[in-house]
Amino acid sequence: MTYLTRANVDFALAAKRGFRDSYRWHQAVWEAFPGRADEKRDFLTRLDRRKDGFRLLIISDIAPTRPDWSAESEWQTKVIPESFFRSSCFLFQLCANPSKKVAKEGPDGVRTKNGRRVPLQKREELEAWILRKAGQGGFVVNAASLRIVPRGREYFEIHSRNEKGLHSAVEFEGVLTVMDAAKFRETFVRGIGSAKGFGFGMLALQPVRGSQRNEEDQ
Repeated sequence: MTYLTRANVDFALAAKRGFRDSYRWHQAVWEAFPGRADEKRDFLTRLDRRKDGFRLLIISDIAPTRPDWSAESEWQTKVIPESFFRSSCFLFQLCANPSKKVAKEGPDGVRTKNGRRVPLQKREELEAWILRKAGQGGFVVNAASLRIVPRGREYFEIHSRNEKGLHSAVEFEGVLTVMDAAKFRETFVRGIGSAKGFGFGMLALQPVRGSQRNEEDQ
């Protein structure tokens, strides 16, 4: 089963609990999966700042447990029915951290294998990135519908490691068509791109009416 959880957190509560950056939200979501600290993360999140607070979305293979920082009335978990994935066309939103690896040169002038990752910034690079990821993920994006909106840099700090970093958030919106149903289903659950533990990579979907596939086409 695949579960979708929606939690609303007002600004005052977020400030009180110290939800100040993407890493602290990352830790907060782990509280919804108790007893699994040593396991690999197998859920996706998306955080949106709204007029009255934050909206947190979680996609997971197991149902999360409501943590103590969320009021019961502000936490909702439901199973995503398999019929949802019978649509062949969806409106989508994706907040991602598109980047590329830049080669480094050693003291002898020879390029090393381990380069550093830098964010993509040009429109043509970002468009090529999402179209490539779509092909790998079992769908195609309608290029005419595609909107690309930079959301700016998101800084974070991991105190236990005395580590600081940042991600460059980019919002992709548009219409997609499913080409490989099984691969698309896996992409929805596993996410797209890097920094998935920091709230990137989740496909937020809304089926386009009248686009259901026939059973024999699945």
